[in-house]
Amino acid sequence: MEVVKAPNAKIVLDSKSMSYFGGTSYLGLATLPAFQDAIIHGIKKWGTAYGSSRHSNVKLGIYKDAEALLASQLQTESCVTVSSGMLAGKLVLDFLSRYNTRFYHYPNTHPAILSPNSLPLFVDQKLHPSLLTDTIENIVISADAIPTAYASPPDFSVLEHISKQKQITLLLDESHSIGITGETGMGIFNGISTTHLHQKIMVASLGKAMGLPGGIIAGDVSFINEIKSTVTFSTASGMSPAYLEGYLQSQTIYKAQQEKLKENLLYFFDGLELDDTFIFNKNYPNIYNLKPDFNESLLEQNIVITNFNYPTPKDILSRIVLSANHSKTDLKTLKRLLANSN
Repeated sequence: MEVVKAPNAKIVLDSKSMSYFGGTSYLGLATLPAFQDAIIHGIKKWGTAYGSSRHSNVKLGIYKDAEALLASQLQTESCVTVSSGMLAGKLVLDFLSRYNTRFYHYPNTHPAILSPNSLPLFVDQKLHPSLLTDTIENIVISADAIPTAYASPPDFSVLEHISKQKQITLLLDESHSIGITGETGMGIFNGISTTHLHQKIMVASLGKAMGLPGGIIAGDVSFINEIKSTVTFSTASGMSPAYLEGYLQSQTIYKAQQEKLKENLLYFFDGLELDDTFIFNKNYPNIYNLKPDFNESLLEQNIVITNFNYPTPKDILSRIVLSANHSKTDLKTLKRLLANSN
């Protein structure tokens, strides 16, 4: 499907308007006029792009201001923005690979934080045997806050059963949770216990719920300063300053859209019974379906959802996405169709 205009709650395909329940714009910011106006203001102030190193002798104050706000909202000591979520993950992986001997990963961890030599955290539904040995070593455990094809965070309490001889760094990807989950709406990172961890590091794409083309790395001040000192960071252009300006100016918009999404989720799931072919969480806007013909059945009803091969060419991802911009009429129609499909 190829379109010539950004989809919102509606999408135009072959000159036909259809309801759109796909993408990742959970807060609906990408097509929201008020948010677009804030970005335009940012462009007029900072230009369309700034292709200079963050270590240049001329430094833009917007980076300091925006990153201070983000760190405060994430309730972490420090953070730094970069040009993409993928770069954020690769920067952290490259840095940690210098000092850590082994990497492990939860199921369905995104490739952005998946080391080539990473081992599965679980073997036969139990912790990997090497995590239970008395060998003293540094380890990194990678996880998505909300993994693909899941609707809830993984169980991090199992990490408490890892041998005390291991110095654990938890690397968490919040791309599909920042902006829409957690007590403050800024993800689950701050709520993960650190009593058994040496450190925890968060990375995320800001291009989904947050509506910003860029990425973020968050953690302890010392770690963020080390990331800033790497060659890759110093030789790469920073995130667009115009969008960071737009973010600073849009805090009331974010809060309003977060409330709208909560209201839409409450309305949609109220009284709706779904069978076990659906994977969902009533507080989360992604709904997965395991039926091979599910996508086609909705297309026949003029509803477009996310459906493509991901993360590998052999895997089909079929996902309904609810957003803050959906009207009650949109939601009611989809709700009726899903109820009848059980």
